[in-house]
Amino acid sequence: MDNSLPPADELVLVDRELAQLDARRSQLLTRRAWLVRALYAPAAPMATPGPRRPVADSTPRSAQNVLLTLGGTLLTIAAIAFTLVSWGSMGIGGRAAVLFVVTSAALAAPVALLRRGLVSTAESVAALGLVLMVLDAYALHRVALAGTGGLGYTAVAAAVLAGAWTAYGAGLSRLRIPLPAAVVAGQLPLPLGVLAAGGGPTAFAWAALATAAADGAVILWTRPAAVRITAAVGAATLGGWALLTGGWLSLVSPWSGAPLLLAATAIALFTAWRTSAAAVAGSVVAGLAVITAVGGLLRAAVPSDWTVPVYVLCGLAVASVWRAGRRETAPEAGRTRALPAGVRLGLACAGAGVAALGVVWSLPPVAAGLLGPLARTTGVWSGEHAGQPLASFPGTAALVLAVAAVVLAAVPRLWARCGALALTWALLTALPVSLGLPYAATLTLQLLTTAAALAGAVRPGPLARGLRRPEAGAAGTADTAGTTGAESPAATPAASGTPWGAWVPSRPRTAASGVGAGTVLGRIVYGLGLGSAVSAVALSLDSRGATFAALGALLVLLGGTAAFGTGARRVVAACAAVLTAAGLVLAAAAAGGFEGHWTALALLGVTAAAAAVGAKARPVALPVEITGAALALPAFALAAPRPAFLALTLALGGVVAAATAVRPERRRFASWTAAALFLLAAWVRLAAWEVTIPEAYTLPVTVPALVVGFLRRRRDPEASSWAAYGPGLAATLLPSLVAAWTDPEWARPLALGLAALAVTLLGARFRLQALLVLGGAVLALDGLHELAPYVVQAVGALPRWLPPALAGLLLLAVGATYEQRLRDARRLRDRVARMR
Repeated sequence: MDNSLPPADELVLVDRELAQLDARRSQLLTRRAWLVRALYAPAAPMATPGPRRPVADSTPRSAQNVLLTLGGTLLTIAAIAFTLVSWGSMGIGGRAAVLFVVTSAALAAPVALLRRGLVSTAESVAALGLVLMVLDAYALHRVALAGTGGLGYTAVAAAVLAGAWTAYGAGLSRLRIPLPAAVVAGQLPLPLGVLAAGGGPTAFAWAALATAAADGAVILWTRPAAVRITAAVGAATLGGWALLTGGWLSLVSPWSGAPLLLAATAIALFTAWRTSAAAVAGSVVAGLAVITAVGGLLRAAVPSDWTVPVYVLCGLAVASVWRAGRRETAPEAGRTRALPAGVRLGLACAGAGVAALGVVWSLPPVAAGLLGPLARTTGVWSGEHAGQPLASFPGTAALVLAVAAVVLAAVPRLWARCGALALTWALLTALPVSLGLPYAATLTLQLLTTAAALAGAVRPGPLARGLRRPEAGAAGTADTAGTTGAESPAATPAASGTPWGAWVPSRPRTAASGVGAGTVLGRIVYGLGLGSAVSAVALSLDSRGATFAALGALLVLLGGTAAFGTGARRVVAACAAVLTAAGLVLAAAAAGGFEGHWTALALLGVTAAAAAVGAKARPVALPVEITGAALALPAFALAAPRPAFLALTLALGGVVAAATAVRPERRRFASWTAAALFLLAAWVRLAAWEVTIPEAYTLPVTVPALVVGFLRRRRDPEASSWAAYGPGLAATLLPSLVAAWTDPEWARPLALGLAALAVTLLGARFRLQALLVLGGAVLALDGLHELAPYVVQAVGALPRWLPPALAGLLLLAVGATYEQRLRDARRLRDRVARMR
């Protein structure tokens, strides 16, 4: 075989062809297998056609219930229509026969239906029978007992029907309607009987309460859910009416309402004790009822100002059941028995809720003591003091706050200790308002409150003393003791040493989760202390001496907090100390009668002091410096009416910024701030000297900018000339160009042209795009401005036909050399684009 290829190359070619053939063969085999399956697959057997079963719209049971309901409803409507319309057309015998036959048939039919298993049909017929019994009672009153009172007859009829339906339902236990219907009928006899006898609201409330008690017995000792639900609804309705009536009587006639409320308490508490599902709700109702009853009796024996404290004390007494009722000893059994946790929780919630409402009632004096000084009605340093706010508010509000604070302080829980601290602060804030303290005592108390709060924020350890801590390996044992009561043996050791062992159930938490108790308490008292500090400063503005005393004391307190505190509290205290120092400076300036520009210089001293402190106190350096820099803005505003002093103030601010820029971490921002302040100071000074030459304002910007750009290009030769030199050149060239176009003299355009020419030559020499473009543009515009008058004169002296002729010749020359000019323009564009 004659090959034109070397053996090695031919071998490679043959292998490639064989691989392609193998791939093609695999594709064909796959296709063949698919075709075989498509042609010879066995056909699916055809299903024998037959009638399709219709899809039911509903299940047989639901359809049956609908039909039975409709049938029973229609029969009931027919019976009502017969009784009301056709009754008079029949005689006594006919009426009796119809009533007896129809009612007996309706009540007897369910017996046979239940034997055949037709429960739904029996339910419908039984419901019809019950309705017929009501109609029988109505018909009996119309015919035989028309002279009796409607309310009394209804009460007796309801009692008879309730008994009959109860017996009927008990005999046919598979029926679900008779027993709930009997419960509904049982709600009427006592209330309607009282109304029929002419009883008043108190008697009606007692009847309603007795009925509610019977409903409670039904709830406790019956099994069907429908009966219990119906009884619960009736008990809630009638019992609620009795409680509302008792509450109203406790206000108008305490000795009439107290027995009613105490009876309701006993019923609700017994139901809560026996029913775990209703334990919390029932005990809450019982707690509120007993508080209302006892509080109403005590309220009648004390002055009106003591009304809320009386209810608060009753609420706290009920709330103490949470701890006191955890264990009660049964000596005859030799064991201990715990009060149900749900009952204790409900009583505690009821008492705590009443106490919380009392605390809310006591808050207006707190708001007046805290916010009253901020709403000034007298002049600053006028020596006059605003009138006492809320003078008519009861002074016992402070007592409510004190009692609540003491109670919460006795609970060894973090949330309780937080509440105790807040209530203690509220008490100290409200005391001047509640007791009507004089001005000096009020200010002193506010400063002492601030000092105590800040001291607690710095050293929060004593505030957390006595709090229960979870033991290692048993996280949450102490906090969850209240959830188990006496059922958890681990709760007893944790509760030792205090009568308030497990006050309320808490969410379990690990020993290392979250922040510490001291940290939380410290943050709370710190915020409260700052609020008192602001109020004290506002209050001290009534008197000059009080202002200096308050600001001086706060400066010492805040400085100490900043020195010994930690974290965010230290930062906030340091910033607040700077603001307090600024307030002292302003107060001193106002007391000395200084003018605004001298006050500005004094205020700028606070900025300098803040910068100096920031250089030493590194943890709070940045916030303190920012606060001091913010104080420089009002200093500049105070100096603005005197340009010379404004320039001096700006320059001093620049000195402070430059001194801050010495530190490496502040160098970038502080240096730019210093440069801006120095520039503004120079501009203000030039404006004060009535300098109108724009170069005097722009050259101080251009020269440093060009120096910075040169240093940047020296460090980074690849940097763009626009970023390095563009801003500096534009700052002088553009304003000077605008001034040159409006200047009739020749010196400014000449100087600008020479400067632009120099810039253009430097840009061409060092291949700097910014210099070349800016210098060339300014040079061209400046030359155009200078040549424009002469061009206008020359054009005016030429004949009218010469300008069009010259334009035509120019167009012809450009058209003849268009390609060359286009290449020259592109070459120039490329050269400029290659520049930096």
